[in-house]
Amino acid sequence: MENVFDAKDAQNYINRINNLVEETHGLWGRMTVDQMLAHCCVSYEMVYEPERHKKPGAIAKFILKTFVKPKVVGEKAYPHDSPTAPQFLIKERRNFEEEKKRLIGYIQKTQQLGAEAFDGKESFSFGKLNSQQWNNMFAKHLNHHLSQFGV
Repeated sequence: MENVFDAKDAQNYINRINNLVEETHGLWGRMTVDQMLAHCCVSYEMVYEPERHKKPGAIAKFILKTFVKPKVVGEKAYPHDSPTAPQFLIKERRNFEEEKKRLIGYIQKTQQLGAEAFDGKESFSFGKLNSQQWNNMFAKHLNHHLSQFGV
């Protein structure tokens, strides 16, 4: 798995994103390319702009930590058509160029902050994660959706 904290690997993600065009269609799923980019930004918004999202309540957080966390932060890739959490659903069309720029900015910021900034950092939904778990979560999600759109 790629390392989102490594400059070369982060640049690889950016190159893949830059290969997308507004007319790129997904190989599976219902999202448009602009919705996919906005969807991928949600993970980063929860880190850098948490006020944009409602925090899960105690029961929801218990369920997320117990049942969802191992799938999200583990090494195994997501299967096609995996269920999407409600806060990650992007129902309306977005500006392709703006979403592309936002996602690239988040990838760059994460890489520049480095693994140390994420080691022991509190996750919006899963409690404290180590830097490897953060990496797995970001890398798996990006790989899943960039592959979905053929890049």
